[in-house]
Amino acid sequence: MGRRRRAAGVSEGTASGDERALELTRRLASLLTELGLSEVEVTSDDVRVRVQRAASNAPVPLPTAPAPVVTDERPLVGDVVSPALVTVEAPMVGTFYRAPSPTADPYVQEGDAVKEGQVLCIIEAMKLMNEIESKVAGRIARILVENGHAVEYGQPLFLIDPQP
Repeated sequence: MGRRRRAAGVSEGTASGDERALELTRRLASLLTELGLSEVEVTSDDVRVRVQRAASNAPVPLPTAPAPVVTDERPLVGDVVSPALVTVEAPMVGTFYRAPSPTADPYVQEGDAVKEGQVLCIIEAMKLMNEIESKVAGRIARILVENGHAVEYGQPLFLIDPQP
């Protein structure tokens, strides 16, 4: 194929999780451009990296270092998460709401303990309010969507750290 780029001082066998994620992100960004893909996701050991092209030509900074750019389209990191976390995804297209009404408290906050089957949010689709429930018992590690934003089918909404 082509030459592989390696970050200075990073070897595959001894790289920390952050360094491995950064190196994997760089490789995926290069592959994305080389193959003309719009998105790619890879899980390796305890690191999951998803890279996709930005919709605009505006620069998208990475937390520690920018990804290599070969064309005008800039790859960006969608997420890097532990595979131990359970992802709750949108089962439909609609509008994401964290609470049952604009004046009510959200169903859950980051750090809250949840039970399997507990309502996490609502997705409004075609004027119907659909309650989205937790797949597992655990603790909300991350809420990935802002209240009132549109969501797509299969889009990650929550990351839950399951408890035994």
